[in-house]
Amino acid sequence: MKKTKILVVDDEHLIRWSLEQNLKKQGYEVVTAGTGEDALRIVRDDQPDLLLLDIQLPGISGLEVLEKVKEIDDEIIVIMVTAHGGLETAVNAMRLGAYDYINKPFNLDEMAIVIKKALETSDLRREVARLRTEHSKKFGLPQIIGTSRHMVNLIDMMEKVAKSDASTVLIQGESGTGKELVAKYIHYKSARAERPFVAINCAAVPATLLESELFGHEKGAFTDAKATKKGLFELADGGTVFLDEIGDMEMGMQAKLLRFLEDRTFRRIGGSKVIPVDVRIVSATNKDLLKAIEEKEFRNDLYYRLQVIPIYLPPLRERRDDILLIAQHFIELYCAEFNKQVKGVSRPAEKALVEYSWPGNIRELKNVLERAIILGSEDTLVVEHLPAEIIARTQAPGLASTSTFKLPAEGVDIEEVEKELIRQALEVTDWNQSKAAKKLNLGIDAFRYRMKKFGFLK
Repeated sequence: MKKTKILVVDDEHLIRWSLEQNLKKQGYEVVTAGTGEDALRIVRDDQPDLLLLDIQLPGISGLEVLEKVKEIDDEIIVIMVTAHGGLETAVNAMRLGAYDYINKPFNLDEMAIVIKKALETSDLRREVARLRTEHSKKFGLPQIIGTSRHMVNLIDMMEKVAKSDASTVLIQGESGTGKELVAKYIHYKSARAERPFVAINCAAVPATLLESELFGHEKGAFTDAKATKKGLFELADGGTVFLDEIGDMEMGMQAKLLRFLEDRTFRRIGGSKVIPVDVRIVSATNKDLLKAIEEKEFRNDLYYRLQVIPIYLPPLRERRDDILLIAQHFIELYCAEFNKQVKGVSRPAEKALVEYSWPGNIRELKNVLERAIILGSEDTLVVEHLPAEIIARTQAPGLASTSTFKLPAEGVDIEEVEKELIRQALEVTDWNQSKAAKKLNLGIDAFRYRMKKFGFLK
């Protein structure tokens, strides 16, 4: 294991020698310098981890050396050594980036403690930087895969939301489209990235427990409350709370959530203390909330409070240009995980993947490819590796071919074509939105999104 390298800079030979001997006994590698000029040369050539730097030096002063060291490498830890009476100078050194200062005459044991703490702080900073990098890799742009118009617009929207102070975001889309991934992307790209991201599935937690999960409870608040428990809003203070399947939240709980959203304060169950928190609420649903409002299953006021920033995730069948790109990502992922060597996809398999409707969206595609990589033995993924329903669906008469429309030589405006199809579907179904959506093989959310886009729905 590489030893920590310490540079001792002092114009007194006896001090340099004493520190060198003591630090070597502690297991450090030590180099010394008697002037600021020599110290800067060693910093450039040997890249020490830590400097013990005397303020009073012949030639350039210790403060000047400190400034230049920070220009060379801002990560180097610098501990200043100063004579009594030099407190103001030492404080200036701290402002310039010194980690700490030690007065002369110093105690070697105290010196050892300061050095140890400084190195531990440095290690902690490196660990934080490593975790940030991991988060960035995990939730950054490479994981939000797609080059279609839908995805370009979506990524642009997520970047803007992440950088904003928007306190509520509503993500709508079919099951399996990646709503939680988008929520994490927004969190880890924002100024809240160092604070917690906590998620809860509102459909998976019984209504009687959801309030306790979100707001917490005091000891003795109910029969099983044997200790005080902090809720997710309190635990995530400064960060993000992801409320998945918000459309399944019971009406009484919706009223309590709305109250919280008004001023970001709450009381634990059984408590009287008002607790303020700063959290971003990202909600997600695969339900048509407007329809749920009509059916008295979702509060109208909560809907408009949640959808300050609405994000729509298109189903995979609406972004077929991205299917092979996403597939390649999962193939590489599972080849690495299962030590396989699949180098490509056959043309018939590509055709089947692109033409299948993917009712389970990206989640279904991911599962299909995981199965294909595990069971396949060749270096090319072929049709036979795919589930029977995909093969049958793509080979059924009238389903595989979408080439009956011939592109005119002069080309077309795709936006106008899409608008005209929406209009025709509405007219032939007497403006029944559900039936019109089925005519175009769209989900109701996707269809209403286009209605709004083209001015058919206000």
